[in-house]
Order: sequence, then C-alpha cells, then structure tokens
Amino acid sequence: MCGIVGVFTHASANQIIYDALLLLQHRGQQAAGIATDNDSVFAMHKANGLVTDVFRTRNMRSLRGNAGIGHCSCAAYGPSCDEEAQPFYVNAPFGITLAHNGCLANGGTLRDELSVTGRRHMNTASDAEVLLNVLAHELHAASKGAGFSATALFEAVAALQARVQGSYAAVAQIAGQGLLAFRDPQGVRPLCLGERQTGGGAGTEYMLASESVALDGMGYRFLRDVAPGEAVFISMDGTLRTSGLWATAPHPAARPSAFEFVSLARPDSVIDGASVYAARLKLGELLAEQVLEELDATGIDVVMPVDDISRPAAIQLALKLGIKYREGFIQNRYPGRSFELPAGAARRAVSQRLNAIASEFKGKRILLVEDAIVDGASSREVVQLARNAGANFVALASTAPPVLHPDVYGVDWPARRKPAAMGGTREEMRSTVTADALVFQTLPALKAAIASASPALQQLETSCFDGGDGN
Repeated sequence: MCGIVGVFTHASANQIIYDALLLLQHRGQQAAGIATDNDSVFAMHKANGLVTDVFRTRNMRSLRGNAGIGHCSCAAYGPSCDEEAQPFYVNAPFGITLAHNGCLANGGTLRDELSVTGRRHMNTASDAEVLLNVLAHELHAASKGAGFSATALFEAVAALQARVQGSYAAVAQIAGQGLLAFRDPQGVRPLCLGERQTGGGAGTEYMLASESVALDGMGYRFLRDVAPGEAVFISMDGTLRTSGLWATAPHPAARPSAFEFVSLARPDSVIDGASVYAARLKLGELLAEQVLEELDATGIDVVMPVDDISRPAAIQLALKLGIKYREGFIQNRYPGRSFELPAGAARRAVSQRLNAIASEFKGKRILLVEDAIVDGASSREVVQLARNAGANFVALASTAPPVLHPDVYGVDWPARRKPAAMGGTREEMRSTVTADALVFQTLPALKAAIASASPALQQLETSCFDGGDGN
C-alpha cells in the first residue's frame, strides 16, 4: 500500500505535492519522495521516513518546477534502503520519472525479460522500477525513433497493460512534455483526478491522487476517478488528454480492493463512487448481526474500537446492539503499521501505537472491534493490553472476514509475514490472538456493506479473503 500524487500547476509544485503527501501519509510511513520537472530538468529527493522527516527546506528549494509527482510508501517487504524509495528515474526515452501504488504478480518474469531482451538493468527489488522500465521500453517502441507524442504514449501504456499482471496505479513525468497517470485494467488500486482554477486567469491546474481526501484538502474539485485501464496525460501547456477509455461506453467496471474500504483508505475519501465512511458504518451494522449469532451480547459491558480505523464500525455496532460505546485505547498517529514491520517488532509496535485507559477496562467484559486481523502477534498484544488494564473478558470482532490468502492484487503479504488466519481453524485463530471469543464478518456481508455505499460498485477484489473465487 502506498500513496501517490501528481500535480500540474502554474506556480511551484513542490509545496503542493508535500502537503498532499501529508494527507496521504496514512497509506505508508516507511519512505517518501518527490520528483519535479523544471524546463526538462528533473529534480528528485527521496529517503526512508515520514514525509516530515524526509524533506527539509534545502530539499524543497531544490525541487523546482510547476509539475511533479510524489510518493509515500509502506514496507511490504521489510526494511529498505533509501534507493528503493520512490519515485524512480530512467533517462531514455525522453527521460521519465515514475511512482506507483500496487503489486505486480509477474514482476520477476518482467524483470528477467527486460534484462535479456531489453538490456535494461534494474538496481532494486522494487516493482515500481520494473513498471518504469516496461513503460520506457514500450514508449521507445511506440515512438519508432520519432519525437514524443501523446498518441505514442497512450500506445505504450496499452502495451504495458497487456504485459503487466497485478494491481497498479501510477503517476509519471516525461521530461519537458507533461504528467502521465494510469490505472490497471481492473481498477484495483484507487486513482482520482481533480482540478482548480487559479487567480489572475492563469488557467486550470490538475491533481491526480490515490484518494479524494488529497484533492479536498488542497482545494481541488473532484472531477472523477480514473477509469480502469485509462491513461491521462497533462501536457506542459495545461492540455488534458485521455486514452479514450473514459469516453467509450461502457468503460471497464472498477474492481477496487475491498481492503481499501476495510482498512487502507481514510474514512473521508470516496473511492469509485463509494464513501469509505458509509461503508465502514454498514460494516459495523452487519458485524453486529454476526455478533448476535455467535455471542451472548447481554454479557458484554462495553464496545471499544481498537484504533481510529475501526471507530465508525464500532460506533454503529454498539448502537445496533444497544451496548455502551467507549474509547479505551488512545492511538499514537504515525508509529508505522504493525504488519509493515519485522515479526519481532510487533510487541514494540503495539505498545507505541496504543495506550489503554485503565478505568475503562477494569472489571468489565469488553468487545473490541478491529478492522482486520492480519498479524496474529499484534492482535494478541492488543488483547493483552486490555487484560492488563483490568478487563475480565475480552472478545474480538473483525469487520473483515479471515485473511486466508496472500494477495498480489489487493494487499500483498510476503510469506515471512504470513497473515494470522492463513491455514488455521477458527479455534486456532482465537487461540493465536488469546481472545475469549473471536467473531469475523462474513464475506457476503463485507460485499453488501461496500455495495450499500455505491450501488453501482458491484465488483470487488477480495483475493485475500477468498483466493480470487468470490466475484
């Protein structure tokens, strides 16, 4: 999971990109980077750390130009060096920088192909570097030795989409030409487009971002989501062109990752027409029905969210059950997501992320609501925090079904960070997290909750729950 942003403005782009990345910081706290284009000269700065840690005044001064891209990333594959932070750059053809959000299913195969047939060397294990080199290779072929054209660029993106398997939303710059954005043909990863009018009649400015919250916060008017398989190009004179998919009817239906609505996106975002907040409220309402089936709710004293993500669902669940709602854990905002860290750091991550208010737990029977149970170690530590604070009984309810499969189309967990639910019975899962009771949302209820937020959204990527057989 990552956050990406691309900006075309009539002033300096660096501050706009920086502020947009702050609004997308929840999508990744491992590394951040910005690349700008100033009269065909790229400037780039990237490093491990939060956005506020990576950029200093001297860095921002060097990032000149009225167009640029930015990225904040998680650590899906463990600690990385600064060089693996995004964006990435290649000098031919034309000069390209690129940042992406997603995971390539055939990244290894593409890497080998590019090395043998394209004579392209890649210096990191990042899928973004593979995607960039595929784009560069296809743009070189589509250009046929001639100068740059938007037509050739769209042909290159179409060829890329025919070769690349997996989920991806990407923003890129072609030196001196403009800003490119494109989305995978299934629309698994979110990407939206916004505009704003500048004072003094300078013209329209554009922003592309992973979530609509970045547009809202920066004063851009949401235009629409980038369609699955669509490419958008904004030239340096401010002309917006698309690959034409948006104009065709019907265009491919979006199949966004269900995990965006469960956990990843901010609640104030709208993804493919569906309010994340509305979806999470419905998740809580439907989870309450499952709790009633599996537990004696009359024996529960208090419902509590584990963190900010699960708060809307926990509030709605408590209302549905007629049980008191309380805030028992206080959350530190950006210590890093627990499943982004090495296994041995899980306990430290939880203790840094949450602190229990002992008076809300002492002598009570607690129902904790969590967005999804991915890492058994961190969920176990949450349960133990509740017990240590004095809870007599701790039940844990997840707004998502059990995570049963590694998933390259939605959220990818490497084998070393095997999700807690994989390969275990329900009792084994309960034992792993040491809860007195464990309740999961059903997959049909998950789909119904998200569809309720947007009836037009009928397809979802749910591979981590059903192995890809559920749609």
